Amino acid sequence: MTNTPPIFHTHGCRLNAYETEAMRDMTAQAGLGDAIIVNTCAVTAEAVRKARQDIRRLRRENPSAKLIVTGCAAQTEPATFDAMAEVDLVLGNTEKMDPNTWARLPRDFIGDMEKVRVDDIMSVQETAAHLIDGFGTRSRAYVQVQNGCDHRCTFCIIPYGRGNSRSVPAGVVVDQIKRLVDREFNEIVLTGVDLTSWGADLPNEPKLGDLVMRILKLVPDLPRLRISSIDSIEVDDNLMHAIATEPRLMPHLHLSLQHGDDLILKRMKRRHLRDDAIAFCQEARRLRPDMTFGADIIAGFPTETAAHFDNSLKLVEECDLTWLHVFPYSPRKGTPAARMPQVDGPTIKARAKQLRHAGEAQISRHLSKQIGQKHHILLENPRMGRTEQFSEVVFADDQPEGEIIVARIQGHDGRQLHA
Repeated sequence: MTNTPPIFHTHGCRLNAYETEAMRDMTAQAGLGDAIIVNTCAVTAEAVRKARQDIRRLRRENPSAKLIVTGCAAQTEPATFDAMAEVDLVLGNTEKMDPNTWARLPRDFIGDMEKVRVDDIMSVQETAAHLIDGFGTRSRAYVQVQNGCDHRCTFCIIPYGRGNSRSVPAGVVVDQIKRLVDREFNEIVLTGVDLTSWGADLPNEPKLGDLVMRILKLVPDLPRLRISSIDSIEVDDNLMHAIATEPRLMPHLHLSLQHGDDLILKRMKRRHLRDDAIAFCQEARRLRPDMTFGADIIAGFPTETAAHFDNSLKLVEECDLTWLHVFPYSPRKGTPAARMPQVDGPTIKARAKQLRHAGEAQISRHLSKQIGQKHHILLENPRMGRTEQFSEVVFADDQPEGEIIVARIQGHDGRQLHA
């Protein structure tokens, strides 16, 4: 193999992006070169289709490179990628995070190699903390504190790609954050598959709020701490206390809501009802008036009627959601929802469009409220940064990248604030 660094293509969530950076470090240490590594997502059938499309394109553009497929789609349906002539190797989610996997590959590529290396993800007992120096920008770093999920929502394939819930011990997390702060990262984002389940598998079963309070206490030089997607029904008292009392915890929460109708939520096997979601948002905003919410919402779940869907639309305003991730439902083979009566494709598409329009109106409303206000803005590049609530802010002149500056908002264009 040569010393040409591997080319990485990442699909899906922030956790996948985090793991790509860990793989980048491991492949560099192993001396792996002339390779393309596709880190796939399995959250929807469309995600798998896009991964296959990407693989075919990458092979056309790089006919001589070794092409490795990994990630959640590789874990849940390895036979799909084994059958692709473009693919040289399929690695499961456990294998991709093992340094020994990459250390062996330069030798394996010379001799005979088993094409599929995907073990039983459900047998994995712990999540290793991979010490990376952050990614994306030199201002924000993501720290994986949890992996896997113990819940079995009827639409979701992810537990079969990620395994059962397992947590990184608090001391390891704190040490990694200290290391990143020493490298002058001004914002840390805690990430995981089911973040609010953190700690359930650790001694004394600590909660996510305990971890947040510990980080803020033991890393006093950390300017900003942000938490990624959470399940509001699992939020503990200490996390609510942090929301109320810790200004370094950013006032932005992304909620795994999925729907606004109680019957559909039950058919999804979610653990909350619509009133639970509304009550949580009201209480969080009472404790922190500048709190903003994002949310995942699925359009066109099996058996969804117009009345059911209308409850999702109403929830956008009743929870005052700002940043929506709208997912048109697509059946995932092996999930209970795939066997339920399906909504027709054009209806799903139309409902997803309605939700996105509602989300755009909410964004515009939120941005309009910021005009004239001063914000502490973390610069991701010389002309763009983000407020505490994660709104994008653009500048006409260069600013100090990676720094947090105070600026007054002058206007917006419907998507970004102008300062």
